[in-house]
Amino acid sequence: MHPVQIVDLFAGPGGLDVAAEKLGVATVGVEWDAAACTTRRAAGLATQEGDVRRFGPSDFPDADVLAGGPPCQTFTVAGNGAGRRALDDVLSFVKRMVAREDREEIAKDLSKLEDERTGLVLEPLRWALEAIDDRDKPYRAIVLEQVPAVLPVWEAYAEALRREGYSVDCGLLRTEAYGVPQTRKRAVLIARRGNEEVALPSPTHRTYRKGVPREAGDNALKPWTTMADVLGRPSPFQVISNYGTGGDPKARGRRASSEPSATVTGKISRNRVVSLDGAELDRFTPSEAGRLQTFPIDYPWSGNDIGQQIGNAVPPRLAMHILSAAFDWDAPSDETLQKLDTWSSEVAPESTELIDEPSREEACV
Repeated sequence: MHPVQIVDLFAGPGGLDVAAEKLGVATVGVEWDAAACTTRRAAGLATQEGDVRRFGPSDFPDADVLAGGPPCQTFTVAGNGAGRRALDDVLSFVKRMVAREDREEIAKDLSKLEDERTGLVLEPLRWALEAIDDRDKPYRAIVLEQVPAVLPVWEAYAEALRREGYSVDCGLLRTEAYGVPQTRKRAVLIARRGNEEVALPSPTHRTYRKGVPREAGDNALKPWTTMADVLGRPSPFQVISNYGTGGDPKARGRRASSEPSATVTGKISRNRVVSLDGAELDRFTPSEAGRLQTFPIDYPWSGNDIGQQIGNAVPPRLAMHILSAAFDWDAPSDETLQKLDTWSSEVAPESTELIDEPSREEACV
């Protein structure tokens, strides 16, 4: 398969788009957040600023691959749980959309949801069905990712897409199993038009387990990647996270620089970085936080809420593996992965400013 262009819904600051461009695939991202759009434009990524609900396949006639990572806040363990409470409703909407019920009636009912963002998880399905019905030009491939709580929605998508002529696989992927220096689980769906079997990408690295040596495990897989591997700080350190503790000091998570980072969230600016003897060190800069997500060292983080942009992004290294699987290509080679320039030996000068404090928007995990 040789896709002409990916249209990336909820494209954020460009995680999937960066991966695609390094694979030689053109992209255009649809994103409503002005700050993320500022970063995207600084990175040279094609961007349509606006609400995905105001657009459709006909607005991007050259795109033959659909991708998307809808906002996760209402489904995440960090959010208020509106998405989980509405999960049954969302699954019923999937059935109604596939049955081609009146779109205006569906839109009216979606507006009654407790949190309007919950309905955004249905937008990729709307785009996929419109491409089939309105353009008679189905997307060759569809790639979706979200927090683990959304897996039941992807499973409903999978059933619907199979009836529409796609081969589909979906499940949970662990980012460190693909060389990302961070433990993070993502619900991923890959669909490809036709009867050829499609499968999620196979792990290339061992999964992280607390207390288990890095060298232990399957010898066919590489050791997981550490924070020290990508950040290049002059001495070992520990990261102390306040995330999810409720203010309880005993509940604070700790990760050593010889381990992968905990999940990078929009609250990463709150994480303390200390030396092994407990001395306070500089907190992560945007470049460092971005590298834990496998963005290039010199990625031009711009605009407001940079911490939130980074925390919400798809890790480009993971995206390269997912896209390669979607296109039925071999897994990306080390040479291709190195194009991300996360581990460059010549570290570009980076800002000494700390990451912006996150906005009130809850982080995705």
